[in-house]
Amino acid sequence: MTNYALAAPAALVRPFRIALAESASRSEVGAVYGGFGLAIAGVLGYAAIADGEVRQGVLITVAAASAGMALGRLAAAVLGDRTAFYPNWCYFLVELVAAVSLFAVCVA
Repeated sequence: MTNYALAAPAALVRPFRIALAESASRSEVGAVYGGFGLAIAGVLGYAAIADGEVRQGVLITVAAASAGMALGRLAAAVLGDRTAFYPNWCYFLVELVAAVSLFAVCVA
């Protein structure tokens, strides 16, 4: 998905009914969904070969970021209008599973 965000940012956010008419908007989506996603993939890749406190720190940080996104979606659902399962609840579940899985690895 990250490369898709960099290559076609408008298409990536289309399921959310967001239009990216300006280049600054497309740049923002590419940076947040694309660049940030690449960075997270990179540190998780490093954590796969690292050990000790650095590995633990990476896993906790990425788990917290995923949990924060899931909680943000939940709060938006409670405070806002009803949303369809896809994309909002689908991504909520993905983020929640990622957070729980990474936290579980940390305590194992």
